[in-house]
Amino acid sequence: MVTILDGGMGGELQARTGSADGLWSAQALLEQPELVKAIHREFIEAGADVITTNTYSTVPSYLDKGGLGDRYAELTALGGRLAREVADDVDREIQVAGAIPPLSESYRSDLVPSAHEAAPIYKNVVRALRPFVDFYLCETMSTSEEARTAASAGLEHGGGKPVYVAWTLNETPGKGLRSGETIEAALARLDDLDIAGYLFNCTQPEAIEVGLETIEKLTDRPLGCYPNRLHALPEGWTLDNELVMGVRVDLSVEVYLESIDRCIRAGATIVGGCCGIGPKYIEALAERLRVAA
Repeated sequence: MVTILDGGMGGELQARTGSADGLWSAQALLEQPELVKAIHREFIEAGADVITTNTYSTVPSYLDKGGLGDRYAELTALGGRLAREVADDVDREIQVAGAIPPLSESYRSDLVPSAHEAAPIYKNVVRALRPFVDFYLCETMSTSEEARTAASAGLEHGGGKPVYVAWTLNETPGKGLRSGETIEAALARLDDLDIAGYLFNCTQPEAIEVGLETIEKLTDRPLGCYPNRLHALPEGWTLDNELVMGVRVDLSVEVYLESIDRCIRAGATIVGGCCGIGPKYIEALAERLRVAA
């Protein structure tokens, strides 16, 4: 059985509001919470079995840009509550994944804060999400230590709920994590933790396919993926600078589906999408899996 994740909340908010900098997706929690709920519903209607909390940017590094860094636990809880309300208002079982994100810029392994600095923030993020989520998803982890710190917080403070880890990979297939670490080393760094499953996310599908072929030989835990539709990361990129990734026009719905087919053959049982993968992609994926069943 394959579990279908949702797609990229941040990209959908950007497309509908025209805003992508500053507070980014957290801005919608403050100004348009009903839009956040509407996008959650659209992904469910498209066929998603899991919706992920809109808490990717409810961390101090983003919120500080609007002078709201001290409200990160409050806004994280709000993101969890909105997702839970939508999931509970559906006539089929929908799980809520609590997003535990990077605490600095996405993809930038060189900017990952130390475990000493990150651990207390992750503790508060996990506790804020705990009343609302079915499991925790440490996503877009670009180093082995970042993943360990986030997952440890989920396991220690998450009330016994499962914790999954999703790494973001170097866009060159076979080159490991964004940090340059191998998948083998990243997995070994979590060896003593009770991780429920391993995924790759917010990476081009070509690299994810190779990553799954590698990790499938190393673990018997559930595997998954949710690729993005972005161009490769320009050197020195941050959310607020002038460097732009842009969306790949060559990654059509059909190309995405063909990649997910290969990922499933490589062992993935949890699949969905990240930045640039909207409801129409998830709808097509759900239909593809229904036909194949």
